[in-house]
Amino acid sequence: MLLLEDDTVLGETIHEMLLESGYEVDWVMDGNAACEVSWQKRYDLYIFDINVPQINGFDLLEQLRSADDFTPALFISAMTDLDAMTKGFRVGADDYIKKPFYPQELLLRIEARFLKKQTLLSYGKISYNPQNDEVKKDAKLLSLGDVQLPLLRLFITNIGRTLSKESLFDVMEHPSESALRVAINKLKSITEWEIINIRGIGYRIEKS
Repeated sequence: MLLLEDDTVLGETIHEMLLESGYEVDWVMDGNAACEVSWQKRYDLYIFDINVPQINGFDLLEQLRSADDFTPALFISAMTDLDAMTKGFRVGADDYIKKPFYPQELLLRIEARFLKKQTLLSYGKISYNPQNDEVKKDAKLLSLGDVQLPLLRLFITNIGRTLSKESLFDVMEHPSESALRVAINKLKSITEWEIINIRGIGYRIEKS
């Protein structure tokens, strides 16, 4: 997902919530940055605030649509009048959430409207169902704790990518270098995955 939000507190809250829910999210704070990364990567969903620096959300989405980019898009905005909502849908938005809102509402909208078609993810002996967070090993249900489950989500949705230590810290309640090492070793023991330590950077699982 690509999140465009210039409010640091709200952006950080949404970013962390989506990461904890197992999604890969790039967060930018101005329209030019969003435009640039949208050309560099393909996303499954855009989450755009409207009143942001440089290029506002309306103009940004209109530009993307004119370039035949039809990635689903959701606006989050304090602009709650009917004219603003009408313009949002006219430039190509698929949904619109009025500020203030509960972050959980955004997550529910995403899961219900945009990500219904998620399929079972598998790696090695592990399978993971994004719909209900169910994890199985050799078809037997596993019960994972508050640290192991978010870490598993991050790794199984980012096979072949290096996860920075900072992104892993984001899903830990009490992050530290030692706590992360312990958590990674425990996850390796549970899953039998080969989780590679990229020294000074983070961890990764290679594509099989």
